[in-house]
Amino acid sequence: MKYLAISLFGAALLGACATPVAPADVAAAETAPEAEMVVAPAVIDVAAVSEALAAAETRSDEDKARDAGRKPAEVLAYLGLKPGDTAADFIASGGWYTEVLSIAVGPDGTVYAQNSEAALALRDRAYDKALTARLADDRLANVVRKDEELTALTIPVGSVDVALTGLNFHDVYNAYGPDAAVGFLSAIRSTLKLGGVLGVIDHAGVPGADNSELHRIDPALAVASAEAAGFIVNVNSDILASAADDHTKNVFDPAVRGQTDRFILKLTNPE
Repeated sequence: MKYLAISLFGAALLGACATPVAPADVAAAETAPEAEMVVAPAVIDVAAVSEALAAAETRSDEDKARDAGRKPAEVLAYLGLKPGDTAADFIASGGWYTEVLSIAVGPDGTVYAQNSEAALALRDRAYDKALTARLADDRLANVVRKDEELTALTIPVGSVDVALTGLNFHDVYNAYGPDAAVGFLSAIRSTLKLGGVLGVIDHAGVPGADNSELHRIDPALAVASAEAAGFIVNVNSDILASAADDHTKNVFDPAVRGQTDRFILKLTNPE
């Protein structure tokens, strides 16, 4: 996937179901005419989103084929995404996760797709072309494209419910070190609402080893960076786990490509 971290980050980083209402609550509402009953929106329905992703006629067969390994509906449910939320895909590249988020939040939601100019320029602007094609003719009407650096974001501060960055963090850390990694996470945190969540998905590496050439990272290093950026950290190592991956192969090795052992950090912006 996105392994040209130096090109991606150098300039930027170095410079649905309603909640049931109990009878007592109904009675209280009836006796208080001025009160309005508040129904909390449900977290996305995993089965429904999975079916929607599989059935979406506008998604390519190649995109759909990745669902089995990436389990997008399960990941987004773990992160607490809700229909109608404002979401953001950081380093969206060609927009695979962007489209998944678009379908999951539905027509009442909004999705920001962020890329730096360096990312868009890679491989003869391959990601730029792919994202342009994905968003052509207003096909994903709830997506707002943001071609901008993390140091100059125009996504409104404190506006995002759930953000995501998929298989990118290892390149930031490995290429630029802990300070740049903390800066990366801090920039994203600024866009989150209080209580908002950032999901970081990455390839698990061997603790203490040099994971740079393998495009992996020790999950403990990612956790330390997230805590330094001010997040409350939860780690899930089960949803995208792969016992067949011993963490010693390059993630592009045909033996593990698309089937690496991946961890998810659920990072909450404190209230």
